[in-house]
Amino acid sequence: MKTPLRPSTKDAIIEAAFDLLSRNPSASLGDIADRAGVGRATLHRHFAGRDDLVRALALIAIDEMDEAAEAACDNAETYADAFRRMLTALIPLGDRHGFLAREPIEDDPDIAAAFERQMRETRDMVDEAKREGVFDRAVPTDWIAQAFDHLLYAAWESVKSGETTHAQAADLAWRTLTAGLGKGKS
Repeated sequence: MKTPLRPSTKDAIIEAAFDLLSRNPSASLGDIADRAGVGRATLHRHFAGRDDLVRALALIAIDEMDEAAEAACDNAETYADAFRRMLTALIPLGDRHGFLAREPIEDDPDIAAAFERQMRETRDMVDEAKREGVFDRAVPTDWIAQAFDHLLYAAWESVKSGETTHAQAADLAWRTLTAGLGKGKS
């Protein structure tokens, strides 16, 4: 029988950071090092400081969200289906990534570029969903893309506070997105 591989020290630090910061965004680097089973000096050999660690977490979160969204949308037959599947896939990641929304990371050029790419992809999906008749063509694309982003965050917060389950939050976000931004009666 093979012995399971032990995560690398860096991976242990990253997982400890995600775990602690998702529950307590003000957790110290010492707390993170303790959770990872390493000393602070070891943590600092991998990450110069909190900003460096949070930057690494943000880039990992972006990749994880991209992978989840791609997998969710892979076999979607319509853009409406893709949006709904994407909400269902991304909402559970709020348990892990939600704290990053409160971190001052948007000034980092790599993170800013990744966020802009994600928003551009969302805007492209919105335009296609408009062509399908999911969203009112009179509503600006950027408005709908921002609404999607903010509803995702609202869903994360709702789940975190225990008001809803992941599935309930996805359903509410979808209903809000489509009922509020769908074809209106003018």
